[in-house]
Amino acid sequence: MNQHSLTINQQAVTAAPGTSILEAATDAGIVIPTLCFHNSLKETGSCWMCIVEIKGKNRFVPACDTPVSEGMVIETENETLNAMRRQTFERIIEEHSGDCMGPCEIACPAGCDIPGFVAAIATHNDERAIELIKQTIPLPGILGRVCPAPCEDECRRHGVDQAVSICALKRYAADKESEQDQRFVPEISQKTGKKVAIVGSGPAGLTAAWFLLCNGHEVTIVEASAQAGGMMRYGIPRFRLPESVIESDIATLISLGLKFQFNTTFGKDVTLEALQRTSDAVFLAIGAQKAATMNIPGEDESGVISGIEFLRKAASGDHSHPGNQVVVTGGGNTAIDAARTAIRLGASTVTILYRRSRKEMPANASEIQEALAEGIALIEWAAPTAIRSVNGALEITAITMQPGAVDASGRRTPVPLEGSEFTITANTIISAIGQQIDRSVAHAAGTGTGKYGELLVNPVTLQSESVWLFAGGDCVTGTDTAIRAVEQGKRAAYAINLFLHGEKVAAPKVPFNSSYGSRDEAPQAFYQRKQAAPRVAVPELPPSERTRSFSEVVTGYTEALAREEAVRCLQCKCNAINDCRLRELASRYLPVQAVQKHEHPGFYKAENADISMEREKCVDCGICVRMIEESDGKVDIVVMTESCPTGALSAPVALQR
Repeated sequence: MNQHSLTINQQAVTAAPGTSILEAATDAGIVIPTLCFHNSLKETGSCWMCIVEIKGKNRFVPACDTPVSEGMVIETENETLNAMRRQTFERIIEEHSGDCMGPCEIACPAGCDIPGFVAAIATHNDERAIELIKQTIPLPGILGRVCPAPCEDECRRHGVDQAVSICALKRYAADKESEQDQRFVPEISQKTGKKVAIVGSGPAGLTAAWFLLCNGHEVTIVEASAQAGGMMRYGIPRFRLPESVIESDIATLISLGLKFQFNTTFGKDVTLEALQRTSDAVFLAIGAQKAATMNIPGEDESGVISGIEFLRKAASGDHSHPGNQVVVTGGGNTAIDAARTAIRLGASTVTILYRRSRKEMPANASEIQEALAEGIALIEWAAPTAIRSVNGALEITAITMQPGAVDASGRRTPVPLEGSEFTITANTIISAIGQQIDRSVAHAAGTGTGKYGELLVNPVTLQSESVWLFAGGDCVTGTDTAIRAVEQGKRAAYAINLFLHGEKVAAPKVPFNSSYGSRDEAPQAFYQRKQAAPRVAVPELPPSERTRSFSEVVTGYTEALAREEAVRCLQCKCNAINDCRLRELASRYLPVQAVQKHEHPGFYKAENADISMEREKCVDCGICVRMIEESDGKVDIVVMTESCPTGALSAPVALQR
């Protein structure tokens, strides 16, 4: 049979008579976008996405049902075609609604595939669960204990009863893996011969190391302390985060080839210039480990200690008795941890002073509740004004505050109530009102600093003006959570990898994402898919046993409890997200790369147990209808994720008239 000769995108192509332009292009390795095409069905050209231009004839035709002819000259990509495709997509997207990603994974700073790993636990596949977690969070045992779980705040399960206990399930998967002889180790790319120096072994530094090692680079972490972990090791007490868990998470990094240089202080024992001479790139993750001062008279008195220093001493084995009466100032996790540590070291009474209300405390709500259960007292709306030494003891004077005008944070500014001062006697006063970046260390970074000493880098790529120098974590963002630091480390590793490969340093492209909206905005029928089931409580030591030692308070889910909790997940993530043609093309042609929320007329899920359909995700491609029609009335098993471009139908399903 004679072959037709034609040109597609300036590439010579031959094809048999009767072959469509789409088939000819595909055979030649040229990709033409399409939504309605399926190779087992008759072409219709209904989606109008595979439109191409026949040059010289000023004709725009659908490639799927236009046959080739001798001498054709075809363009598949140009400004006019892309504009037409964009208009087509805008019309489709106007009618499309539903969740591409679950609100939980959108809320997770690290972008963890939460529905995926929770589903794996529910189906007894713990190995798959930890693999999915470590794709974004390389410290699952640690984060499973200390993460404030912003994902749970956005869980759609709130529309039924209570959020899924995502953080506890992450911990379960990590603990389960730590019991195994074989640990999950990600695939490592071919060695590049490039070297990266990281300063600081907190969550940002360790996360950056993980992803850089996976990309084939050699990584050494410079750490001022004698052991790795940063504030996770020295700022979080063992009853919340056991040392064995830190060691377990770091062990996998060591197996990937991570090297450490301990007891080496940046700016003193090693300079930035020295690191540059021995490395191809440097990442500064020096944290914010300097205690903020109260700026009140007497805070330098003997017996007054910062929360950071108090916790560091305890973590290093110094379990000195703090005295019978301890007062802690502040409302963050450091304050709560210091108070709970003091009571374990023998204090009879521990009192926390906080200048706002309990509900405004930045500490994890669960940690506050546990502290109160352990007998720690909380005085709200109280701010310290002075400290003095009296007959070998300390007296701290505080004043009652009252809510004033709303400030920039959206909270009401505490205002002193005149004449409301009161005094508390204490043996030890722990100041835990916040942490700052050490300006002497920041000065050694050479990046320039902001108002609060934060290192100045590109906020998107974390690259400094010196192209080989990057910085991230608390030293850039200010004091934040460990999961935020993980995100910063992941972001830095992506940018550093581009730099080491000689590519333009930029943030990864954000894919198109459709969403019903916030956690309570899905159609009611969506929530009605599940019966109410109480959140499975995470086992803990009884309060009477907690303060006797530094044993871990939260003991974690058993296998049976983890499975029970995991099945509560609504699985609102689209089941075809990884191979959704609509999402792929929307990310390519739509100008706005952000979460897109659309009005929806309602939620429809087929009642037939064999068919799972979400009507608002349908793009009217007609594939399912044509498959039914061509079945000639017979019942066929069709793997719909290979045909439905949006995942509106799940797979496999039985289709019949």
